[in-house]
Amino acid sequence: MGGVISSIVNAITTCFMAIVNGIVTVCKAIINGIVAVVMAIVSCLTCGKAGRRGKTHTSAV
Repeated sequence: MGGVISSIVNAITTCFMAIVNGIVTVCKAIINGIVAVVMAIVSCLTCGKAGRRGKTHTSAV
C-alpha cells in the first residue's frame, strides 16, 4: 500500500514540476522578447551606439 501511495505522490510531484517548468519557460520567453524590443528601440534612437563596447585598438608594433 505504501508503494502505491508513494508512486502516486511521485507522479503528482513530477506533473506539478513539469507545469511549473513550462510556466517559467513561457515567462522567460516573454521577458526575452520584451528585452529584444527595448534594445531595438534604444539602438534605433541612439543610431546603434548604445549597448556596444568601444572598438579595441591593437598596436602595429
